Amino acid sequence: MSRRHLPSGSLAHGDDQVVLTPADAGWTYCGLRVISLAAGESRTFPTGDTEIFVLPLSATDVVVEAAGERFELEGRTSVFARVSDIAYVGRDTDVTITSASGGEIAIPSARCDVALPPRFGPASDVAVEVRGAGQATRSISNFGSPEAWAHADKLMCVEVYTPDGNWSSYPPHKHDDSPECPVNNEEVYYFRIGRAGSTEYAGEGFGMHRTYTGERPDLDPSQWVDDAMEVRDGDVYVIPRGYHGPCIAAPGYSMYYLNVLAGPGGERSMAFCDDPTHHWIRAEWDDMPTDPRCPMVTADGARP
Repeated sequence: MSRRHLPSGSLAHGDDQVVLTPADAGWTYCGLRVISLAAGESRTFPTGDTEIFVLPLSATDVVVEAAGERFELEGRTSVFARVSDIAYVGRDTDVTITSASGGEIAIPSARCDVALPPRFGPASDVAVEVRGAGQATRSISNFGSPEAWAHADKLMCVEVYTPDGNWSSYPPHKHDDSPECPVNNEEVYYFRIGRAGSTEYAGEGFGMHRTYTGERPDLDPSQWVDDAMEVRDGDVYVIPRGYHGPCIAAPGYSMYYLNVLAGPGGERSMAFCDDPTHHWIRAEWDDMPTDPRCPMVTADGARP
């Protein structure tokens, strides 16, 4: 098992499912917490030197209070139920999160320099995009991408939905410290696996994930990456460098992953370079229909 692959439960702390700091990941910027709240419970904490999003995963009626602002998030019962509204909270701010229903809430974070005020993002404003074609069709919830959400210093986030049997993050691509890459981003993948045709999570379900650098002559061989592994509901994978993809959803099981990115560049960007061996596949999609199961979710709910 790769040290980059962190199975469900291995990052748990107390009642929280995931606590991943930049130091834990061995890098500088990206972090992720997945907190679990009981019904009516509140959690207060400082953002410190990070900016965060508050993203309900399976929690409804979520209230976020920070810097004198109060945001009421409708949330959702499952990531497979709908696109969620979100809240952004900048660095050096105390934030309180309460959920009437209780449940899981993701808090992706990035160390940053600029302190920005809190802001609410309604689900209706989240741009949902269909990418790829054929069996490589997937849908993207761009709630925190640079193009869709300008109100952040370093932090970038999207949600990726892959119907059962399909491939996503394909062709393999990278945004790392390679000389040919336009930007260098750290990246976290947080996986949820669901039962196809429902909004339920599937603990028995699985998918596959691939990350590799190839034998880069500019790196010490100890820094080369060559991972291909099974991923399950609640797993985390940290990507310090290398081509990532594909992610493959097993037949019968839908795949979701939250991407958290940040890097040292002065401008937020998710620009990437494809593995040139597989770049040609993009041209094949021009005349290929997209999978009608995408988009899998919108602000109005899941596709029937």
